[in-house]
Amino acid sequence: MSRRTITILGGGFSGSMLLVQLARLAGGPYALDVHLVEPRAVPGPGLAYSARRKEYLLNVRAPFLSAFPQEPNHFIEWLQTTKAPVCEGGFCSRQTYGRYLQQLTESVLAWPSANGMRFFCHHQKAVTATLGPDGATATVRLADGHEIRSEQVVLALGNFPPAPNLTLSPHIRAHAGYHSNPWGPTALQNIAPDHSVLLIGSGLTAVDVLLGLAADGHHGPVTVVARNGRWPTVHGPLGRTYPSFYATELAGLNTVAEVVRVVRQHVRQATAQGLDWRPVIDSLRPDLGRIWQAWPLTEQARFLRHVASIWSVVRHRSPPQNTAAVQTMLDAGIVRLQLGRVQTIRAVGPDMEVTLSHRGQQQALKVQHVISCTGPLLDYSRVTDPLVQSLRNAGHLVPDALRLGIITDANGALLDAQGQASPVFFTLGPSRRPAYFESTAVPELRQQAVELAEMLGRQAAGAEQATG
Repeated sequence: MSRRTITILGGGFSGSMLLVQLARLAGGPYALDVHLVEPRAVPGPGLAYSARRKEYLLNVRAPFLSAFPQEPNHFIEWLQTTKAPVCEGGFCSRQTYGRYLQQLTESVLAWPSANGMRFFCHHQKAVTATLGPDGATATVRLADGHEIRSEQVVLALGNFPPAPNLTLSPHIRAHAGYHSNPWGPTALQNIAPDHSVLLIGSGLTAVDVLLGLAADGHHGPVTVVARNGRWPTVHGPLGRTYPSFYATELAGLNTVAEVVRVVRQHVRQATAQGLDWRPVIDSLRPDLGRIWQAWPLTEQARFLRHVASIWSVVRHRSPPQNTAAVQTMLDAGIVRLQLGRVQTIRAVGPDMEVTLSHRGQQQALKVQHVISCTGPLLDYSRVTDPLVQSLRNAGHLVPDALRLGIITDANGALLDAQGQASPVFFTLGPSRRPAYFESTAVPELRQQAVELAEMLGRQAAGAEQATG
């Protein structure tokens, strides 16, 4: 019996967990070869969990980070078994979580699984994926020229670094003091302890940058410029819950205003009862995708314009120790938060002059470094990765109208311009934000991996029966 091939492009969390879930599929034997294409030397952690700095903490407590939805204690038990560093308050370092993912992935790659699947890893970058003339297979070409003919190709590309701000001059974009990607391999390394720094954005990325600067002994002035002037909210105590009200009050609502009104009502009710507002927000988590999908495109756009920035503050929270560290910097006067937006940046000798705008007033600040903390690039129409370009140019990959990711069907199959689902190309992870909006955190991504693995397993079993 000939073996079928699945190729997973990307070995960060999403791609690695799909690999692991395929290895755990019941039934079989499956005549399946699974290839993981990941240019990094270590598959599993990806960019998110391979941070060099121990001060970069996860923004979710350890009890909620099991790789397996049906085994909620798996990560906790791994921490105990491996005698990993103590996670203060339940917030582990990204390095620790990266080691967990690395071990899970390497254990699958080490030998064939009990269900008959074989696994291979290519430490290369995929440059193209070309659909075959039969429309039922694709050929993935790697940077070294190697080709993998596959029945299914899964894009697990994770987050792309922020795109260069094209309104800035080429001179500024190439300036040694302008840092467009704070997660780059050499990011922030040329910032001296006494240099003046300006951060664009005050979200979780900005918090991590401040912690990194502090760990490097930086004591120069730091200005954080934000449109809404809000830092991420801090996590509350563990164990508090609030009953779901989706089925009784939110199901069927198709405007942002209606949903916001109901949520605010419950926050007020919780506050009146002496309860914290955070469990109210957390109770929405299992149904966020359905709430988002119930809104027409105009309402989704309205949410992005008017609510998304506030939602990010209350939904994506910071560990208490991180919040305390930032507050210490603010109290000491090392860091100051300024309302406004960056209008222009121009070079002034070796430094940069940044023009800020707020309520019609402009202000110029002279700094030695500017760090963009505005988050990853989501717009697939602007992604310059050769693989993405090849699929986009061939019409297999279609960016969504709101520029949040890729248009897919309910199984993660890529839809073409005519809305036809591909039998070959699939995706999971942040690329599926158009379907769910929330598609970046472990609980959502691990469930996507489970569901896609099960669907690919069913397809493989069906194909074997048809040819058997």
